[in-house]
Amino acid sequence: MGMNDIEKQIADYYMTTLKSFGPGAKGVGWKSDETQAKRFLQLSRLIEENDNFSINDLGCGTGDLLPYLCNHGFSNFTYLGYDVLDAMLKVAIQQYGHIDQAHFVKVKGAGELKPADYTVASGIFNLKYSAGEKDWTRYITDTLEHMNNKSERGFGFNFLTKYQEKELMQGDFYYADPLFLFDHCKRKYSCNVALLHDYNEYDFTILVRK
Repeated sequence: MGMNDIEKQIADYYMTTLKSFGPGAKGVGWKSDETQAKRFLQLSRLIEENDNFSINDLGCGTGDLLPYLCNHGFSNFTYLGYDVLDAMLKVAIQQYGHIDQAHFVKVKGAGELKPADYTVASGIFNLKYSAGEKDWTRYITDTLEHMNNKSERGFGFNFLTKYQEKELMQGDFYYADPLFLFDHCKRKYSCNVALLHDYNEYDFTILVRK
């Protein structure tokens, strides 16, 4: 099965969750609003000044990072949400399109990001279905390269962790090695890299500051 087929499977999965649960955390594949907020908290640590910045949200889903930032002390920023699914963007625009600082863009991949101060990606690497390890690793590192190139001040992302209990792992999901990704970012992108693996979820966040 090629990567195009994998991408279609992933798109179908998120279409199903959106139809089943509607806008919100469950609609984009998270267990609850609370667990989604935990991920947003980790990613928001990337932002060193809470005023006058721009942020790319790659795989924005229904745009829930935007109100999170607005409700947690961030102001005077420009938000750019990107997704491959028209249905997700339609809901995001219905909910937040009236906000002047918000812009939503359909893309085919990370190569279409616009330059910004920061870029974040939450949950976009979690599902790999039958993609081989080599192909999925290349997809990940290519995406990180684009995120780095389009981020003036830094970028952040999260993954499910390989330190999950084996009996709880699901075959369609990807459980990454945090040490490999920390080393990759440290060697390629910046000496200022943080690995956050202490927030009581079976995933981790990496923040790269420039």
